[in-house]
Amino acid sequence: MSKHQPHASPAFENASGIPHRENRGGSGSAGRRPLQGEIGFVGLGHMGTAMAANLVASGRRVVAYVRRPDQIGKLEALGLRPTTDIVDLLDCELVISMLPDDAAVREIVFGRKGIGLDGLAEGLMPGAIHLSMSTISTAAALLLANEHARNGQGYVAAPVFGNPDAAKARQLFIVAAGASADVERCQPILDSLGQRTFVIGDDPAEANLIKLLGNMMSATALEMLGEVVAVVRKRGLDPQPFIDIMTSTMFGGRAHKIYGDKISKHMYAPGFVLPLVLKDVRLALAEAENAGAPMPSVGVVRDRLITGIARGYAELDWTALGLIAEEEAGLYAVPSVADN
Repeated sequence: MSKHQPHASPAFENASGIPHRENRGGSGSAGRRPLQGEIGFVGLGHMGTAMAANLVASGRRVVAYVRRPDQIGKLEALGLRPTTDIVDLLDCELVISMLPDDAAVREIVFGRKGIGLDGLAEGLMPGAIHLSMSTISTAAALLLANEHARNGQGYVAAPVFGNPDAAKARQLFIVAAGASADVERCQPILDSLGQRTFVIGDDPAEANLIKLLGNMMSATALEMLGEVVAVVRKRGLDPQPFIDIMTSTMFGGRAHKIYGDKISKHMYAPGFVLPLVLKDVRLALAEAENAGAPMPSVGVVRDRLITGIARGYAELDWTALGLIAEEEAGLYAVPSVADN
């Protein structure tokens, strides 16, 4: 379903073989108008649902695309207008996507004609913006940005740091990149979703690179926390005082404080589940390989995640890296999925 004629494709490419966006000006002069009307939302998992509900609470009207009709009642109760037809999003000036991986975002942007699924790139009006808050590869970000630019639309990458609880509390940290006019237009929306937005430039791929490397650092920190807690437990000690000392002195960052406490208490309630962590770690390793920069410690984390999934922990949070470390040390903890 096309509402406009596509522009000519960009004529030059970067080193990865993906064309750069020819027009860095974003979605044109119309991009400086305040956003009007309904906001489209695709990706109503734990994170996406909390984010969409916050938009409604801030006074925005949100039309939410879902594939399963059994989700409609839950979303209506949150004040959203759910739909199982993506065409209902195509009149929106802004569509937000919060999807699990490259393939899911590509399908939403390009569509699938075989099943009658329209894509955002072909269907959105010129001047509309796709705000991609998914954690995807830099190659996918470039591909999507080019396709939207070819159709006269804006594309802003704005992946987030934070878990579903942070999303509910509007405590997300957002890393945004895209044409300045488009980012400026999205800023009130981002302000409704997070506590701070870091705007880093006009290349969406840069935002996704930062997100991937950040997740890699967090996963590596959780692996080390799990290993040292296993040592403390193996010596017959309570690990909580150790965590308290470390997070009050040399390791006072959010990852160590939040996840050190959870690992110490055997809290593995589903949040950022292991297969999604593994996806991000693999993407980060691919970015490092493309840059010619080895990251040997991350290879260990990747293998630990594979081990955990093979042992049946796919539905557990990435704090289950602590469980895996304890099992490897001969300590067989009973997984707790109690909410934190």
